[in-house]
Amino acid sequence: MTRGSHLARLLRPKSLAFIGGKAAEEAVRQSLALGFAGPIWPVNLRRAEMAGVPCLPDVAALPGVPDAVFVAAPAGPTIALAGQLAKRGAGGAICYAAGFAEEGDQGRLLQHELLETAAGMPLIGPNCYGMLNLFDRVALWPDQHGCLPITQGRGVAIISQSGNLALNLTMQARGLPIGYVISIGNCADVTPADLIEALIADERVSVIGLNLEGLGSVQRFSEACLAARAAGVPLVALKTGASAKGAALTLSHTSSLAGADALCDVLFDRYGVARVRDPASFLETLKLLHVAGPLAGKRITSASCSGGEASLTADLAERAGLETPDFPPATQAALEAVLGSQVHVANPLDYHTYIWGNRAAQTRCFAGMIGAGFEAAILILDFPRADRCNGEDWEVTLDAFITAHRAKSPPPGTVRMVVSTLAENLPEAAARRLLDEGIVPVAGLAGALTAIGAAARIGAAWASPAPPAQPALPADVEGNAVTWDEARSKAALAGYGLQVPRSKTFSLSALEVQCIPNGTITGMDFPLVLKSVGSTLAHKTELGGVVIGIANSAQLLAEARRMAPLGDALLVEAMVPGAVAEMIVGIGRDPQFGLFLTLGAGGIFVELLRQTEQLLLPASRSDIEQALARLPIHRVLTGYRGTPGCDMAALLGAIEVIARFAMAHADRLEELDVNPLLALPRGAVAVDALIRMKEPQS
Repeated sequence: MTRGSHLARLLRPKSLAFIGGKAAEEAVRQSLALGFAGPIWPVNLRRAEMAGVPCLPDVAALPGVPDAVFVAAPAGPTIALAGQLAKRGAGGAICYAAGFAEEGDQGRLLQHELLETAAGMPLIGPNCYGMLNLFDRVALWPDQHGCLPITQGRGVAIISQSGNLALNLTMQARGLPIGYVISIGNCADVTPADLIEALIADERVSVIGLNLEGLGSVQRFSEACLAARAAGVPLVALKTGASAKGAALTLSHTSSLAGADALCDVLFDRYGVARVRDPASFLETLKLLHVAGPLAGKRITSASCSGGEASLTADLAERAGLETPDFPPATQAALEAVLGSQVHVANPLDYHTYIWGNRAAQTRCFAGMIGAGFEAAILILDFPRADRCNGEDWEVTLDAFITAHRAKSPPPGTVRMVVSTLAENLPEAAARRLLDEGIVPVAGLAGALTAIGAAARIGAAWASPAPPAQPALPADVEGNAVTWDEARSKAALAGYGLQVPRSKTFSLSALEVQCIPNGTITGMDFPLVLKSVGSTLAHKTELGGVVIGIANSAQLLAEARRMAPLGDALLVEAMVPGAVAEMIVGIGRDPQFGLFLTLGAGGIFVELLRQTEQLLLPASRSDIEQALARLPIHRVLTGYRGTPGCDMAALLGAIEVIARFAMAHADRLEELDVNPLLALPRGAVAVDALIRMKEPQS
């Protein structure tokens, strides 16, 4: 049984209680306005009634056990009320009050006391706005809202850490059918993961939108994402806290750990959660997924009666990573037949105004465009202002597109859309009509293309095998983090199968004994590499601690004596020539995500290019291969402009060894850096490495 299964009474209540003053009374009023059919029990010792409903003096006077309770009392009384409600067996409570963990240490103590007192009764909040369930006409909500009850069909669910943003989203006039809005605040008890698991059990929910500041447990969140995927319910995330200032504001707002933003992206990509960056794209992506679900690809076609709109669509599509391929021959011929020789038929399509107002010709044009079989077929249509203009011809165009749509149902994984270039140019009445037809109305061209890209990313993720849930963070080991020198680091990795150059460590005096003029050093032929070895020398090159291409013993001794001030330990190493490319492979530790792998161009290009890909561990070989393919240096690795490529199998194997070493030491490893890892025509060799590992205190 999942944690989310315990929330059924709270989310789909048949009886409601409201405790408090003004905010509680408004919540009573909103539930009455929606037409909630079950009993409503206001509780206030000093009031005779709330919104016309008689008040009860206290929790003990409740005539029955409420499924859901809206508690709008100060922090201290909220704690006591939670205990009383738990003893009565209430299904759960919305804790409206602030003054808990977002206020600092004292608030965290109060929040802990609240959880202890609730004794397992589900709590949403504290420091949250409440919940709307428009399917069951429930408003545990202390304010006006813009939602309507959903009497038939499905709707989207929105989980929001921000109460005010949740309120704003209810006021949308884009035709989006909203079934749930849940403001979660501090997430002291019920988490986004719990709510995802609960909402996917409601077959009326088509897609879930997440406005998040923090994720909570990454393991629990990944489990919920996998459950949503298995249930066929897409997830869309609008996550704040990407900037340093945004993360700081998140902490002060709800005490949530925002997490490293790049790793949030990695997590979302792994589990097929579509991330968007602004509220408008959030709503439009939810709308597309509500109607069509994930898309099977990212090929689009659009039709407009303007070359400017066609060019704008092409530009924005390219920026969004979408494809605008040429029409298939049959589509090209059909469009040329209806549009005539005066129109140049291309995708995106400018069909000009020759057929404007001609419903039959427009229907044939749009049917031809739809027949291209691309994943998204878009009609761009900006309605004129209703208060100043006549929109009859625009209605003709809309009717023609609807007729073409009805003639052939969209295959799974595809979508038809009517999109306005500006958000205000799509009336809500038209949007609702289109939704009833199974066509996605989108207010704003940029948001439409963002939504298509997001739905295509989910489709691609769902087409691949489901990844495992993210493992829990290992228990932290007591001890001090110690930086291992290069020799020790490479020896440890070599023990796991990583190929490293032949080498030996000397003191200066020992090297002077070994250096026979023009001879060999411990079986290694010149040219050689000399390095000063010390755990604090993370950037040896800048300090003059690395010399390559040493040709003879005299040069070796001269360089060794020059390096003596950097440290007594000297590493003599065989040179590895002929690298196709230098890579960096790093392991880092995040307090929320655990170990993560970083891949990128290595050597001197690490700081110059700053182009890396990150993966959460554990990572599969396929994950690593796909991450490498996203790097610009991948073109070099596979052979660029006639140059030979590297041994990709060996490179992937070397990265897997490093990741395996990291997972084997997941409880102690703080940092690992292999730079460079040489990608060779045959093989892959780590020529430098540094490890920071917690070691037990003596």
